[in-house]
Amino acid sequence: MKALLFMETDGEKVLGGSLELISAAKALDAEGTALIVGSKTSADTAAALGIPVIFIDAAADCDTLTEILSEMVKEENPDIVLLSNTAMAKDVAPRIAGRMGLGCVSDVIGINKDNGKVIYTRPAYGGTVLEHMQVDGTAVVTVRSGSFSKPEEASKAVVTEKKMEIPAGAIKAKIIDKVKEISEAVNLEEAEVIVSGGRGMGNVENFKLVEELANVLGGVVGATRPPIEDGWISRAHQVGQSGKIVAPKLYIACGISGATQHTSGMSGSNYIVAINKDEEAPIFEIADVSIVGNVNEILPVMIEEMKKVKEEAK
Repeated sequence: MKALLFMETDGEKVLGGSLELISAAKALDAEGTALIVGSKTSADTAAALGIPVIFIDAAADCDTLTEILSEMVKEENPDIVLLSNTAMAKDVAPRIAGRMGLGCVSDVIGINKDNGKVIYTRPAYGGTVLEHMQVDGTAVVTVRSGSFSKPEEASKAVVTEKKMEIPAGAIKAKIIDKVKEISEAVNLEEAEVIVSGGRGMGNVENFKLVEELANVLGGVVGATRPPIEDGWISRAHQVGQSGKIVAPKLYIACGISGATQHTSGMSGSNYIVAINKDEEAPIFEIADVSIVGNVNEILPVMIEEMKKVKEEAK
């Protein structure tokens, strides 16, 4: 089985979710080849993980990537094309599938073999059910970040640099300017610790406890939709269906009831701690540790205890 892994970069390094694709390919015992566009440093990083790399020095916009990946699928003829489930991949993957007449499965959280057939598992209906899908022929698959472990270093593989001419007619959209708010630099997808606050925090002053705990733990602040709509924090911090899909090592949910619109975006976390005064809150159904009580009384205690632990560790 051959797998073509598109490894997305931020211009300097490979995104964490893309690195996990190496483990996904290994889980299938597939012969993997990574494709990296526009970042030679990232190509070397991927090769150090033991996977052969094809590097193409080109722009990394959607139209260019669609053209490059389509050509690489023709050349490599893989059984599966893997992409991390990023905003870019959500745009590129269906384009490639449509252009090449391939199957497409998005937001996959599990890949298994059954009697020689590859079965893709993905959440549906806001994460309330899991569906198992099979694709006849080559499949273009986007994989949710956190679904597979990051690979360890291995014997360095070869990096092959290819030249590819992109027809002028292939570029339909041209970026003429970029405006990026400071808040957009929040990297929830790559965070190992996320402390999120919901409506149960009560007000913007109380929400600062969430930010303080995240700071003490060296984590990132997340939020549900209500705090964002009330202006307590920017939309860049939103976790859930209409926000970011995350899978940190530790997720602390503060004053969050656990609506499926939110939990579908964080249920892949390795360890979940939930704090809510309602013992029947749905969030407790997926939590590893459930704390029933007033979040605004519990968080100050947690913050002080975490500070003590950090001091003792010095």
